[in-house]
Amino acid sequence: MQISRTVRIPEEEMEMSAIRAQGPGGQNVNKVSSAIQLFFDIKGSGLSDHIKERLLKLSDSRISSEGVVVIKAQAHRSQEKNKDAAKERLKVLIKSALADPKKRKPTKPSRAARERRMEGKKKNSRNKQLRGRVKLD
Repeated sequence: MQISRTVRIPEEEMEMSAIRAQGPGGQNVNKVSSAIQLFFDIKGSGLSDHIKERLLKLSDSRISSEGVVVIKAQAHRSQEKNKDAAKERLKVLIKSALADPKKRKPTKPSRAARERRMEGKKKNSRNKQLRGRVKLD
């Protein structure tokens, strides 16, 4: 399976098993195993160490603590369409790890923004001082 121009995953590294789909569907859902569970071992794959590291750092519920990606596809009635959907989801997951995160450019608030903030704080302080006890002379 081709992920990008430089990254490719052999079909042998993906393990798929057919399971019964959940939810409504009548007789078809009860007797046909059309849902697909795709298993992909990140640590045992042929991906570069850089990509493996990024995949393992992702906070995705589909990645187990052992480094195995488990994707369940059951949207379609046919097993073939569910296989394609599971592979596509794996492809999207790996592509998300390939993209470099944007660097944050540190900024400072403008002078006018600092002055507006201080004015707001002064106004709030005055309002709270007015809430104090009333002195009777």
